[in-house]
Amino acid sequence: MTIRNRRAALVCAIAALGCAVAIEGASGTARDVAARTTASHSTFDMARAPYSFEFPRDHAAHPNYRSEWWYYTGHVRTNAGRRFGYELTFFRIGMHPGDPRPLAGQSRWRGNELYPAHFAITDERGLTFFYVDRFAREALGMGHASATNLDVKANRWTLVGTPLRGRDRERMRLRAAAVTANGTDGVDLVQVPEKPPAIHGHGGVSRKAACEGCTSHYYSYTRLRTTGTLEFGGVRFPVSGISWMDHEFGSGQLGPDQAGWDWVSVQLDDGRDLMLYRLRQKDGSVTPASSGSLVSAAGTVRYLPLRAFTMEAQGSWRSPHTNAVYPSGWRVRVPSARLDLVLEPTVLDQELAGTTGGISYWEGAVTVHDAAHGAERGVGYVELTGYAGPVSL
Repeated sequence: MTIRNRRAALVCAIAALGCAVAIEGASGTARDVAARTTASHSTFDMARAPYSFEFPRDHAAHPNYRSEWWYYTGHVRTNAGRRFGYELTFFRIGMHPGDPRPLAGQSRWRGNELYPAHFAITDERGLTFFYVDRFAREALGMGHASATNLDVKANRWTLVGTPLRGRDRERMRLRAAAVTANGTDGVDLVQVPEKPPAIHGHGGVSRKAACEGCTSHYYSYTRLRTTGTLEFGGVRFPVSGISWMDHEFGSGQLGPDQAGWDWVSVQLDDGRDLMLYRLRQKDGSVTPASSGSLVSAAGTVRYLPLRAFTMEAQGSWRSPHTNAVYPSGWRVRVPSARLDLVLEPTVLDQELAGTTGGISYWEGAVTVHDAAHGAERGVGYVELTGYAGPVSL
């Protein structure tokens, strides 16, 4: 595989609604890298309804699908109250359908899976943002994702799950670290779900556009109790807080007229959680398939069609790295749930500029306030793609 092709594959580490890669002789984009495919890969399974999720089986990898990701974002605090946001994402990209692993006498470098991964920390007190990405091949055990249990690896970054056993709660452990000029930045976090998995869309399928294959299977742990350690600039802190996990897999594609998306996750202090995504067309309109989910404090999921919510930018921010102009600050309304919220970035510059693969996008921690009274209502994450260039093949 050429350097150019490896970089095309690595683009999929950038986001979480999809991927836009053509691994063999292609260029790619952000979260839609994992959602696009070509005719030559048509034998991968497509995300079709009805699909019945089964856990813990569906926490594991789904190698019959072209692409997949496990996407964690969260807010943690030290014992002294210092606040950090973090993001750690593992991607799995199938190069070919089937399982062409090396036979006797063949090169050990042969493999069928690619494993990009992405890690970021937001330091709210210092108003700084750190990010780094990694890329691993399946060959020689550098990358791995089990098809039977939650066990994912990209070089030394790992995600391992422990299923329910008797009275013990299910848990997941995240580990990642990178050495910088200022010292080591890393996380070692244990996640325990406080709600059952939230299934998005209808019939086990989340739709991204009108075309038959513009679909994925998508669920979230919207509220994970988080404990462990976070290392920033070589200083290690015991931390605790709350996290969100998206797991999505499919082999479809976004529409050719889509330019990018705005994705929001919110965890409210009253126990409710909210996920919204608004896909933007190249002509400036919004894709009708855009949707979301409202999860009650008890874990009940309510589907939200596009007409059920609004997302309005309250300002803008120009990147000093790419000169792209992003919306900055959002008013989010869900009238049927009596929600009128303002989301504000904890740090303005949370752009991942010029990542491997050449993609730049904004994804970062936000605080959530009541629009009428200004009182803090919770925390969240926002992802914005297509502002530093259209998301397209």
